[in-house]
Amino acid sequence: MATIIDRLKYRYKNGDVLVKFLFINIVVFLVIKVIKVFFTLFNVYAFDLITFLGVPSALSPLLHRFWTPFTYMFVHEQFWHLLFNMLWLYWFGRIFLQYFSGRTLGSLYVLGGLGGAFLYVLAFNTVPYFIDLGPNWMIGASAAVMAIVMGAAFYRPNVHLNLFLLGQVRIVYIAVAVFLLDFLSLGSGTNEGGHVAHIGGAIIGYIFATQYKKGRDITGWVSKMLDGLANLTKPRRKKSRLKVQYRRAETDMEYNERKHSEQAEIDAILDKLKQSGYSNLSPEEKKRLFDASKK
Repeated sequence: MATIIDRLKYRYKNGDVLVKFLFINIVVFLVIKVIKVFFTLFNVYAFDLITFLGVPSALSPLLHRFWTPFTYMFVHEQFWHLLFNMLWLYWFGRIFLQYFSGRTLGSLYVLGGLGGAFLYVLAFNTVPYFIDLGPNWMIGASAAVMAIVMGAAFYRPNVHLNLFLLGQVRIVYIAVAVFLLDFLSLGSGTNEGGHVAHIGGAIIGYIFATQYKKGRDITGWVSKMLDGLANLTKPRRKKSRLKVQYRRAETDMEYNERKHSEQAEIDAILDKLKQSGYSNLSPEEKKRLFDASKK
């Protein structure tokens, strides 16, 4: 058992942002389940974790539980809800990381979750149909995941996924189909808040992709906020008298542009390989292809 835990710790510590988000969601799910078992055994009914961590639709409890627009996107109550969200996050997260940094993925996840929470609260306080449903709470990573799905799909719409019985399908068609399912499900009486939040996250992902193509990164402020929070948890180091020269770190935009350029170069080599064969590649092209295969 200790060996398994050590392996999981190692995997989390050395994993990228996507792996860390998967771990966080799963661990939060398990911790909530364990706590609920103890609450049930000892008849603790005065405290509800879901309403404590989930974002409320009513404004009054939202003001008192201001942290919930952040915490709700890591909380799941049902196993299947968690499973499907994590599968979508993993599939499209891997595509996303082919063109963007892990920092950008983490920032878009959070921004998509906030966008979903905002639209959810707005709809349940302004749209008559949702107002009539009364106060409610929402949990789940769906809005955050939808931002990743739409961000990847509309930034690289020609990427294909192999779907069972359908074969290769462009990811942009998958993203649009999921969005339409959520929109057409509004007013169905099932998971109303979830459908609204999915749409909010999808809008954020679409805006991110379209703006990024214009050279603007809407996740920049989220990245700075997350960096600030991370720095608060780091122990302060004593100042050294030694003078050290540092080279300017590569920005997210520069990193993502470099990664996109490298991927475009590999795509061009693969196209040439498909048309002319491996023997017609130059030594440099063969080396680039070999180096890319090791990543």
